[in-house]
Amino acid sequence: MTMNNYPHPIIAREGWPFLAISLVLAIAVTVWCAAWATPLWIIFIFVLQFFRDPARVIPQEAGLVLSACDGRVIKVERTQDPYAEREAILVSVFMNVFNVHSNRSPADGIVKKVQYFPGKFVNADLDKASTHNERNAMVLTTADGQTITCVQVAGLIARRVLCYIKEGDKLARGQRYGFIRFGSRVDIYLPLTATVKVAIGDKVSATSTILAKL
Repeated sequence: MTMNNYPHPIIAREGWPFLAISLVLAIAVTVWCAAWATPLWIIFIFVLQFFRDPARVIPQEAGLVLSACDGRVIKVERTQDPYAEREAILVSVFMNVFNVHSNRSPADGIVKKVQYFPGKFVNADLDKASTHNERNAMVLTTADGQTITCVQVAGLIARRVLCYIKEGDKLARGQRYGFIRFGSRVDIYLPLTATVKVAIGDKVSATSTILAKL
């Protein structure tokens, strides 16, 4: 196993503006009237924990598919992958507001397709969120020709899906490639031949949890 490091460890760069604003407001109100400042310091602490982005241990065994996010497994089923147009095994992971929201590549591979879809913001825990909500799909092809589709899905509170990669990019397992702000889910479509290593209800951690073996 190896440990990955990001350009902006501990706190995600997406959180810097929110942290700055909440900190300035908390300090200003504290100076003006300390008795009114407690809620603002609570908000600052919440923002701080939401945008944490720790390095993770990366399993190095060949053929592994790692979790792309922190959260809880809410679905494992055989279904249609509409982005790669194939039958697949879907593993969905729901992120609440207390999970790390940085998204990592589930495997080593080449990005074959990136598609963004505007949409609604219904509760990401609902089945229809996968097809109705704002989302960004990435289709990844591994060195041995297997296809993995990773879909960032916005949720009820999440209002922004951020994706930093493009078609043709080469990703390493555990590499940071996106972020979803304030509660959401990630859908991962696997080949039918994959052996799933998680079950509904399991808590998973981005990069360090093995979702499946190809």
